[in-house]
Amino acid sequence: MRVLVLGAGAVGGYFGGRLAQAGSAEVAFLVRTGRKAQLERDGLAIESPAGDARLAVTALAAEDLSRAGDWDIVLLTAKAYDLDGAIAAIRPAIGEGTAVLPLLNGLSHIETLVAAFGAPRVLGGLAKIQATLTPEGVVRHLAPVQILEFGELDGALSPRVLALKRAFDATPVRAEAVGDIRGRMWEKLVFLGTLAMATVLMRANLGEIAAVPGGQGWLDDLLERNAAIAAAHGHPVREHALEREFRPFFRSSPAASASMLRDLEAGGRVESDHILGFLLQAARRAGVDATLHEAAWLHAKAYENRRDAGRLPGR
Repeated sequence: MRVLVLGAGAVGGYFGGRLAQAGSAEVAFLVRTGRKAQLERDGLAIESPAGDARLAVTALAAEDLSRAGDWDIVLLTAKAYDLDGAIAAIRPAIGEGTAVLPLLNGLSHIETLVAAFGAPRVLGGLAKIQATLTPEGVVRHLAPVQILEFGELDGALSPRVLALKRAFDATPVRAEAVGDIRGRMWEKLVFLGTLAMATVLMRANLGEIAAVPGGQGWLDDLLERNAAIAAAHGHPVREHALEREFRPFFRSSPAASASMLRDLEAGGRVESDHILGFLLQAARRAGVDATLHEAAWLHAKAYENRRDAGRLPGR
């Protein structure tokens, strides 16, 4: 199996690096010129509770794709606001038998990719990992969890999906080929959307919110609303995911906050439309009270307007 990874950042670098380390797939990274030079000079460095590694990897620039041959899987790990550029970057790599596996947050990117490449060439997928790329170019895996879930949009457990799972079975990554990938993506959106809405609206982590009288109940209500939205769209959250994973997390993870909040506080770009805007529209279609969803989306969009105008404090 030949796998092309777009980028060698926190997510793509980690999962692509583990495949390359195992030798269970032929892996290459499509990167910008500076990152290509760094990878060729220093290798791909991973620091992780699952084991550190420094790997000699194949790095390709855009001009190399035309002579790189056909790919079975293109692993797409861009941020949602970079999706158009990512599509343009990988287009030369998409052959008749290529499948694009996006690991973006949310759901709206799926229809964009289907429009660009056709439904038969698009898989659904999600990643559960806490990782970052250091200024020195090291992929730093921050916690033991490293999960990939992926599948065909029509629910089939196809040969290519099963082959990719077998490739990851040789790595420390817990990979699962699933028949209802849209349902799993909705579940992640319920979790991530609740975390993003709460911490962005309140500009605080979960512990700081819960410490306010009524704060924990407010978090519980927000989770219930987002679960109701998913159910109304035909994808109810599995009971064990809601009761054994999501609810305990929001009650016992005081230091947790969304990456969207961290990006916002750092003056960076945020996935306002892809996460908060999508949930707002989904809430309205489902007939769920969208007051909080609208407030969270407006908050993020107003921040974007202020950022674009160069009016962020201290900048």
